[in-house]
Amino acid sequence: MTAAFHPTDPGLQWQRFCDLLWFDDGLGVWLDVSRMAIAPAHLESLRPRFAQAFDAMAALEAGAIANADEQRMVGHYWLRAPELAPDAATAKHVAAEVERIAAFGREQLAAHRFTDVVWIGIGGSGLGPLLIVEALGTVGRGLPFHFIDNVDPEGISHTLAALGERLRTALVVVVSKSGGTPEPRIGMEQVRRCLEALGGHWSQQAVAITMAGSRLDQLASQQGWLERFDMFDWVGGRTSITSAVGLLPAALLGVDIHAFLAGAAAMDCLTRRPQLEDNPAALLAAAWFAAGEGRGLRDMVVLPYRDRLAVFSRYLQQLVMESLGKRVDRQGQEVHQGLAVYGNKGSTDQHAYVQQLRDGIDNFFVTFIEVLEDSGGLPAINGEQPGDVLEGFLQGTRSALLEGGRQSLSITLRRFDATALGALVALFERAVGLYAELVNINAYDQPGVEAGKRAASAVLDLQQRLDGLLADGEARSLGELQQQLGTDSPESLFWILRHQAVNDPALQVQGHWGQPTSLRFSRA
Repeated sequence: MTAAFHPTDPGLQWQRFCDLLWFDDGLGVWLDVSRMAIAPAHLESLRPRFAQAFDAMAALEAGAIANADEQRMVGHYWLRAPELAPDAATAKHVAAEVERIAAFGREQLAAHRFTDVVWIGIGGSGLGPLLIVEALGTVGRGLPFHFIDNVDPEGISHTLAALGERLRTALVVVVSKSGGTPEPRIGMEQVRRCLEALGGHWSQQAVAITMAGSRLDQLASQQGWLERFDMFDWVGGRTSITSAVGLLPAALLGVDIHAFLAGAAAMDCLTRRPQLEDNPAALLAAAWFAAGEGRGLRDMVVLPYRDRLAVFSRYLQQLVMESLGKRVDRQGQEVHQGLAVYGNKGSTDQHAYVQQLRDGIDNFFVTFIEVLEDSGGLPAINGEQPGDVLEGFLQGTRSALLEGGRQSLSITLRRFDATALGALVALFERAVGLYAELVNINAYDQPGVEAGKRAASAVLDLQQRLDGLLADGEARSLGELQQQLGTDSPESLFWILRHQAVNDPALQVQGHWGQPTSLRFSRA
C-alpha cells in the first residue's frame, strides 16, 4: 500500500482529518489517523478481515481457548467487567478480589504502619505497576514505591541502600504468576535477608500476588504472610494491569481503582462496536496494517507529551511486541510478524531523535499522545504558560513530519486521570488483539519468551555442574571441561568462567583470555 495522505494540499488534508477523526465525549478521547497512509479504499479492503476479527474478539471474551500452547482462556477483559466472565463463580471471584484490594489499600494507608513499598516483579509484573506509579502517583496520597525488576546486583544493592533503615518499615510485594520464576525469587530472597538483618518481620510485611496453589502461594500460606492476592490463570503478564498487579499499587497510592477499571470498561464497550470507522481500536489496527503493509515494515514511535506518561512507551513495548512478534501464523507457516515499539516523551525528543524522524530513514510512524487539561498551577511568566509552549512543540513536530511526508497518528485526552489511563490501556489492548487477527497470528502465546527461559535455565544448570566439577581443585582446559560436562558449547563455558573469574577470588586462571584454547581453570 502506498501513502494516501497529501501533505502539500491543506484542503484535502482538512477533509481527511474530518473523515478520519474519532471522538467520544463521555471519555473525552480523540483519535486522529488522518496523517497515516490509509484511505477509504484501504478500509473497504479490510472490512472482510475485520468482520472475522470482531467475531474472534467476541469469542475470546466469551471464554474461547486463546492460548492453545497452555490451553488457557484469555480473560483480562473480565477484570473490569466481571459479569462477562464465562461462569458465575469466576465473576464473583473477580468482583470480590477488587473489593479486597481496595479495602487492603485503605487499611494500610489509614494505619500508617508502612513507610514505603518494595515491589518485586519482572515483565508485566513490573512494567504495569511502574506505569501506575509514574502516571498516577502524583495524584494519590499514598506510599512511595521502590522497584526491584531485575537481578542486576548493582541495581538491587542501590535500591536497598537508598531505602536504608526504612526497609524495616516497608511493605514488600512479591509478584510471580507461577511462583517459580528465578528473578522475583532471587529479589525476594535478597530483600528478605536485608529486612530481617534490620530487625523487620518478614511474614508481617510480605504480600504475594500469584496463582492460587503456586509455589509462591504455598510459601506465603505456610509462613503466614500478611496477605495473598490472586493472579488468575487466564491473565497474561502483559495484560495484567487491571488485575491485582496494577490495582494493588494504585490502592496503595490512594488512587480510585474503580475509576481506573471504569475507564478500561468504557473503552472496552467502545471497541466492541462492529463498525470499523466507529471503533477506535479497529481504526488503530487498520492504520498499523496500512503503514506496515500488513508485515510490520514500520516501527511505532510513541511520543507522549506528558511526563507522567514517559514510561508508556516501555509498557507498550511488551504489550505490542510480545503479542505481535511471532515466527509462525496460526497454520504454522513462517511469517515473522511484529511491530517494533520505541519512544520517549515530548518535548524532550524535539532535541533527540526527531531529527532522524524528520530527515532520516522513513521506516516508522509516530503515535502522539497529548492531554489538553493543564495542571500543576504554574502561572504564565512573560506571557508564556508552560502548557501552551508544550502544545506548540507538539503541533510543530506534527507539522514538520507531515511536511517531510512522514506518517503519524494522534491520541488526545481531555484530561489525564485514573479513568483516562484505564481507557488508554484498554484501547491498545484491543487494537493489539484486532491487529493479530488481521495478520492471522496468536497474540496470546509467547514461544520466544519461553525459549529464552529454557535456554537460561540450561545455562544456570551448567553453572552449578561446573562449580561441582571444579571443586576438586584439578586444573582443566575448556576442552576438558566441555567433555566432562557433556556440553556441546565451549563458548557457554567461556562466558560463565570469565564472569566467575572477575567475581570469585578462589577461581584460578592460567593462560590468555584472548586465546581461549590456552586457558586452564581450577578452584583453590
